Amino acid sequence: MSPAGPPPADGDGDAYWLRHAVELSGLCPASHTAFSVGAVVVAADGTVLGEGYSRRDDPHDHAEEVALREVDPADPRLAGATLYSSLEPCSSRASRPLACSGLILATAVPRVVFAWREPALFVDCDGAERLAAAGRTVVERPDLASGARAANAHLIG
Repeated sequence: MSPAGPPPADGDGDAYWLRHAVELSGLCPASHTAFSVGAVVVAADGTVLGEGYSRRDDPHDHAEEVALREVDPADPRLAGATLYSSLEPCSSRASRPLACSGLILATAVPRVVFAWREPALFVDCDGAERLAAAGRTVVERPDLASGARAANAHLIG
């Protein structure tokens, strides 16, 4: 059985799941060339559909990619799900054909919540803007970004 928690919602539900994504970012193998990120896909009823973190299964894995890989793309619950990520979903990457924002747009997930806007350390990211322009609801929670920054202290000093 998949773990469950509160239903996604502005406020407490989002804070609960975003904190979980931030906790997942702490599991990432260290890298000096990529951010440590955690992500979780949560159905409207609070059931976890998939979760992951950067470099979990492969050195090039991004967190959103791992979390989405755990979900059947035909799962009807995706149409009401929220994807939580400790970092803004990327808009470009060298190691895979699709950036995380593109992977999300290839699903029915209508809502994305993230804690920390990606700093321009490796690329100039506009994932949040791409998702919003495609009609997805995008919520930034900078009040929860400190944990995401802490998981990446080795990169940002």
